[in-house]
Amino acid sequence: MTTPVLIGNATLYLGDCMDILPTLDKVDAVITDPPYGIGFDGMRPSTSKHGGRKAYEFMGWDSCTPNKAIFDWIFENSKVQVIWGANYFPEHLKPSMGWLFWDKGQRISQSDGELAYTNFQKALRVFNLNRAALAVDGAVHPTQKPLALMKWCIEQAGMPQTILDPFMGSGTTGVAAVQMGRKFIGIEREPKYFEIACKRIEDAQRVTDMFGFDSPQVKQEQGDLI
Repeated sequence: MTTPVLIGNATLYLGDCMDILPTLDKVDAVITDPPYGIGFDGMRPSTSKHGGRKAYEFMGWDSCTPNKAIFDWIFENSKVQVIWGANYFPEHLKPSMGWLFWDKGQRISQSDGELAYTNFQKALRVFNLNRAALAVDGAVHPTQKPLALMKWCIEQAGMPQTILDPFMGSGTTGVAAVQMGRKFIGIEREPKYFEIACKRIEDAQRVTDMFGFDSPQVKQEQGDLI
């Protein structure tokens, strides 16, 4: 296991979560988007009247779903769980009524949306956001989630203080956590995406330090002045 990279309130590990998770303390929440096991770890370029899509290198990390031991650790060591793509590994999940649904605002050949398992004891909730939001964020990963979606997940999870993403990818959950004044722990095994995540989270931390955007402490201070 490599020495973690520390960026403000974020602690980032380059390595396999199977090796790193057992070394970590319990966290308030796990909010993550694991591999679905459908071979979507890369993407060929395409063209269309809407601009098409860019290519991503096929790297093999989406060849299988996470094993049972990872899910066991998540359930035993976090109070709250938000797990995207959970319809691909129902055998590892517990019964829940509080699923989340991202309506992508598209009615084309691709999926209309995606599902996230949670352990919330409350009604299913829907987030409406056109998938084109990724272009605004600057997509750098084939399965990247929009920043606004991950911020919504944190809100739905009750604004947990410490958030872990054992499948960090390009770091969107970390960017959302930093911008919302949360502590973040991220794990990513692919060096290419780890470097991207570090850069995105460092940029988010720098902006937050300068302006305090979305920081609960700043909001409280501003409220005291009104």
